[in-house]
Amino acid sequence: MTAATLERDGLLARIAEAARQEQFLTVVSREEAHARFREAVPHAPLQAERVRLDDALGRVLAADIASPIDVPPFDRSLVDGFALRAADTVGAGEDQPVRLVLNREILACGVAPGLLVRPGTATTVATGGMIPRGADAVCMVEATELVGAEGAPAIDLRKPAAPGQFVGYAGSDMARGETVLRRWTFVTAREIGILAACGIASLDAVRRPRVAILSTGDELVAPGEALRPAALYDSNAAIVAASTRENGGEPVRLGIVPDDETKLAAALQTALASADLVVLSGGTSKGTGDVSHRILTNLPGATILIHGVALKPGKPLCLAAVGGKAVVILPGFPTSAMFTFHDMVVPLIRALAGLPPREEESLDAILPSRLASELGRTEFVMASLSRSPDGLVALPLAKGSGSVTAFSQADGFFAVPAARSGLEAGEHVTVTRLGAGTRPPDLTIVGSHCLGLDRLVGRLAERGIRARTVAIGSAGGVAALKRRECELAATHLFDPASGLYNTPFLAPGMDLVPGWRRLQGIVYRPEDSALFAGRSPAEAVAAAARAPDLVMVNRNAGSGTRQLVDGLLAGARPAGFWNQPRSHNAVAAAIAQGRADWGVAIETIARIYGLGFLPLTEEHYDFALWADRRAEPALAAFLDVLADRGMASDLAELGFGRPGSG
Repeated sequence: MTAATLERDGLLARIAEAARQEQFLTVVSREEAHARFREAVPHAPLQAERVRLDDALGRVLAADIASPIDVPPFDRSLVDGFALRAADTVGAGEDQPVRLVLNREILACGVAPGLLVRPGTATTVATGGMIPRGADAVCMVEATELVGAEGAPAIDLRKPAAPGQFVGYAGSDMARGETVLRRWTFVTAREIGILAACGIASLDAVRRPRVAILSTGDELVAPGEALRPAALYDSNAAIVAASTRENGGEPVRLGIVPDDETKLAAALQTALASADLVVLSGGTSKGTGDVSHRILTNLPGATILIHGVALKPGKPLCLAAVGGKAVVILPGFPTSAMFTFHDMVVPLIRALAGLPPREEESLDAILPSRLASELGRTEFVMASLSRSPDGLVALPLAKGSGSVTAFSQADGFFAVPAARSGLEAGEHVTVTRLGAGTRPPDLTIVGSHCLGLDRLVGRLAERGIRARTVAIGSAGGVAALKRRECELAATHLFDPASGLYNTPFLAPGMDLVPGWRRLQGIVYRPEDSALFAGRSPAEAVAAAARAPDLVMVNRNAGSGTRQLVDGLLAGARPAGFWNQPRSHNAVAAAIAQGRADWGVAIETIARIYGLGFLPLTEEHYDFALWADRRAEPALAAFLDVLADRGMASDLAELGFGRPGSG
């Protein structure tokens, strides 16, 4: 073929075009690439959308969710047995059983009690059945013998029952008004169960980011179609789509686009209009068919952030921004595409979906043989792990960036720094596992429960600090702190001898951090105002204790509130004394539902339940910690949040005051 013939056919022009290699833009480090990408493209959760509970699995909550009810909504039996008065069982034994006459009703699940448990009587109750008025304990069926007593059924009990035995109190699982799930919580079947138990049918979730996926290249064929010569099945799009869904995104598959600038430009415009970010696979190397970055160069409003990263695999990566949306052009080779996708794109998808970064587990392992690497490029080496007498061994996978299986078969990867030309045999490497475990909370707070603490924990969560609260009462919290089982104790213990709150109960080396002030008082139903309103607390309690038909609800021993109750009662044991739930909510629920008539709780809870309130005292709700741990990051964050103006606003909304606020 002559030169003239070649020129006439245009073949020389095509050969010249094929020979022309467009060089990468400035190659930058991995760290620089991440920084530029985050600066140009917001890595923040998308707006909320309302979803049905049935569709909430795998979503991220866009707002805190508080329980609209107490769970359980009433005091209930934890066993099949008999609801009774614990005082009636004192002295019961094998040789001297106590006989109780059975009331003429059976409390199965869903049956509301109609009869009062009077002295000397008991009511049959099923597991989950509602505890009737007058009863403060349950004995198991196995501990009784059914007998007849003058024509009426009765039971003989040979073992005394302790107050509160086998009773699950209202709100003991979830209290009305309590935040049961936090904003940014990932919804699993466990969270679905919590929401269903609260009666919640829909919720606000972070919208899933729509990720448009375009495959580029004349050589690609969709799986299922006939494979023509020199063609490859498009595996990258399927992996990218699956990984997008795995990390909280919604993949939008837009198919394969040939190496045609006009068609690719149109497809890219469509993708940008319908998605939150766009991922293209292929078209970033220096070959003849690579046109994607040229399209971006001419696209109105587009800014190419990076074209070329000092990575192996993954050097051809191209990152761009169009109107705040990311356009990512992955390398065409599968391992390069998958590594750069997980390294650069997955963090963005997870951030848009409201998910935290992947928690990658790292392990120490030994490199069994020397590994050469290219100087000047950070190389990430896929490796499998094996065991030896000296510990774990990292075995580099001898598959290149064109391998489809290298990423999926690796147990993890380790890095060879850009400043080194390789690693020597016997060196220790840090292997990042492809997968992650969970970590314990940053803070554990034990002691008294409070809605103010609930708000504080929420504000910590907004700062990325995970805190767990364990409500076991003030005294229990201080004891746990003394044993160094927690970072903080929440307490409101009063010492009558010194007239001080909390400080007298601390061990040497502990500090007390002032929290807030809460108003404690006697709570009662509004229709009983004549018995309480206008009286002093001592007069009201004395009158209530003398009234034969009034039933109190107490608090658990060791709680700060119980200290106040014992002081008011001055040794008296009125009806209901042994009914001792563990929270203010349970006290209020018992009164609001008519199972008790009065008790002691904070004003905030009385207001939530629509109860009357007779002020008793302003108590100090404070926090104790070990002084030698005060500077730890999580504790420092806690102290900062506690002093924050926003927290002060939350406390004021709840009716709590800062120390010295008036």
